[in-house]
Parts: sequence; C-alpha cells; structure tokens
Amino acid sequence: MRNSLRALRSAAGWTQEELGRRLGVSRQAVNALETEKHDPSLDLAYRIAVVFGLAVEQIFENPHG
Repeated sequence: MRNSLRALRSAAGWTQEELGRRLGVSRQAVNALETEKHDPSLDLAYRIAVVFGLAVEQIFENPHG
C-alpha cells in the first residue's frame, strides 16, 4: 500500500527505530512499511495516524479508489 510514512518520519526527525518504539513495533517493521513490502494492520494504521496527528487517509493511499 502506498504511503508517506518515510517522508513523515524524516520530517519529524525520527529514526526508524524511534518510530518503531513509538508504535510498539521493530525497526524492521517500520522499514517494511516504508518500502511498501508489508501493509499495516488496521490497528497499526490507526496508531501511525495518532503518532503523526493525521487521518489514516492522509498517510495511506487507498489502492481501490
């Protein structure tokens, strides 16, 4: 799923490891999301949105619409 996670993380000045700690996931999980090798669960997508103070739709692109 296309997303702006890497750009948001970089703008916040966070490493993948720091974002992972904030989300309760590993650095490797953050990397997999950023490189679009893995789609987040609905729960994780909402946690990401909360961390950045954005709506899920502002971070993740709907592949069907």
